[in-house]
Amino acid sequence: MSPAAAREETYLKIVEVAARLRVSKMTVYRLVHDGELDPVLRVGRSFRVPASAVEAFLKGSVISR
Repeated sequence: MSPAAAREETYLKIVEVAARLRVSKMTVYRLVHDGELDPVLRVGRSFRVPASAVEAFLKGSVISR
């Protein structure tokens, strides 16, 4: 990712990701630690998740019948 693209990206807190996915914060932490939600930035002791990573996770989670 280029520096310009990184500046344009929207980053979400774990709480915001949990609200968007309608799951608990612990579920989001598990997704991060298991590598299912990637890439994730670590800022100090907290995490920031690019909105594009959340969208990619949702698209990859669709079950087709």
